[in-house]
Amino acid sequence: MALDLTPLGVPPPRPRARWLAPLSIALASLLTLLPVVATVPFLPPFGLLMLLGWRLTRADALRVWMAAPLGLFDDLVSGQPFGSAMFLWMTCMLLIDVLETRIVWRSFWQDWLFAAGAIGFVLIAGRFFAAPISAKVDAALLLQAGASAMLFPIASRFCAWLDRDVQKA
Repeated sequence: MALDLTPLGVPPPRPRARWLAPLSIALASLLTLLPVVATVPFLPPFGLLMLLGWRLTRADALRVWMAAPLGLFDDLVSGQPFGSAMFLWMTCMLLIDVLETRIVWRSFWQDWLFAAGAIGFVLIAGRFFAAPISAKVDAALLLQAGASAMLFPIASRFCAWLDRDVQKA
């Protein structure tokens, strides 16, 4: 067994998740640029799914403040009102941090419930930011929220797959 010693003053190498998490969230936000023709907006917010997947799978991969620039990037790409995703994603990250300090044991079902609540909150609040009250988008919004909540386990597994330790024998 070899000792892994680092000299004083030399920082240890950064874990791969530190740069991979923001990059994967930004790439997932870019998925909204794909030309998908649909009469009902059913595509989930992929950037938010990846943000929640990284946050609930590996909490140390993202700092709490990283939700703000990633939400700003998502606003610029998706065409939502400027600052809406930045505010809503930051609110979700803070609420998840508060819930994490209150709950002693966590399971996947609780993570799925937190993610479904956060997705529903962001989509409903985003509807009030982007559309007038008289717009008839509530049924489509419920479809989108349900599809997004059902896709969270896939996003979470994808984040875990990206975070795996690749070691050559």
